[in-house]
Amino acid sequence: MTWTEQKVPRDHVPVESGGIGVLLVNLGTPDAPDPPAVRRYLAEFLSDRRVVELPRLLWQPILRGAILTTRPKQSAHAYRQVWTDAGSPLAAITAEQAAGLQDRLGDAAQVRWAMRYGTPAIGDELQALMDAGCERILLAPLYPQYCAATTATVVDKAADKLRTMRWQPSLRTLPPYHDDPHYIAALARDVGEQIDALDFVPEVLLLSFHGMPERTLRLGDPYHCHCRKTARLVAEALGRANLRIETTFQSRFGRAKWLEPATDAVLEAEAKGGTQRLAIAAPGFSADCLETLEELAIRGREQFLEAGGKQFATLACLNARAPGMAMLETIVRRELAGWI
Repeated sequence: MTWTEQKVPRDHVPVESGGIGVLLVNLGTPDAPDPPAVRRYLAEFLSDRRVVELPRLLWQPILRGAILTTRPKQSAHAYRQVWTDAGSPLAAITAEQAAGLQDRLGDAAQVRWAMRYGTPAIGDELQALMDAGCERILLAPLYPQYCAATTATVVDKAADKLRTMRWQPSLRTLPPYHDDPHYIAALARDVGEQIDALDFVPEVLLLSFHGMPERTLRLGDPYHCHCRKTARLVAEALGRANLRIETTFQSRFGRAKWLEPATDAVLEAEAKGGTQRLAIAAPGFSADCLETLEELAIRGREQFLEAGGKQFATLACLNARAPGMAMLETIVRRELAGWI
């Protein structure tokens, strides 16, 4: 009998311990493509002070008034166009990525997934890992490019949970991987294969990243620089001399000046300028979601064709296909070094 066994009281609560956990985190999604669910999601998302950096006394009346009165119905319509039998595409793909990573890691670590906004919640999933005996957890925001409104707010939410825990796990955070050679190679391979599978040869490839207000760049956020570096490295890795590659930013919201050039404006300008065949990829998204499946694949196509373009294709994100999963396993194993 060990010293520990001698000292533990007979009525001691059973405790699991000694395990390693990985929590994959993506942005979030409503639970259903209807106005009430979208309203709940937007209220949480747009109340985050890292997402909207305005004084609460100024912003909350605007949010609770005009925005949450009109936008949920519009967004619900958009979500209905991309919703699947498995539910939200973002949630379904993130779950598939977690399952795929679990298969690759085997018994070395337990893998779960969460959404920053909506469900499953970060705090609940951290607790589930801890209850399963994971004393060491890698928090893995699936954002290749660091942004305070994405990566930092995931860490904030995890910290909120840790603040309530008597027994906290040791926590590591997956760094941004915007210029990681494994990420760039996975993108170049995957994008290249998708381009080769098209029934036309594009003249232009747009690399569209989610936009941010321009002021975030001036305040010191590295996001714009990370996006530009990713685009440059992917273009170099693709090595297609006859393909013009441009970087754009999508999803503008509100009246503030956002990072440019804007994807929608470039789509129209390219078509009006004579570009007939165009493909678009979204390397800043780890999984297809509303912004890729509706904003780019549906509205983007309409904008390009209505402006005079002839052939248009939206390329899928890495999702849970082999190149992306191999990359994810590599960078996760690297961050787990010394634990497994």
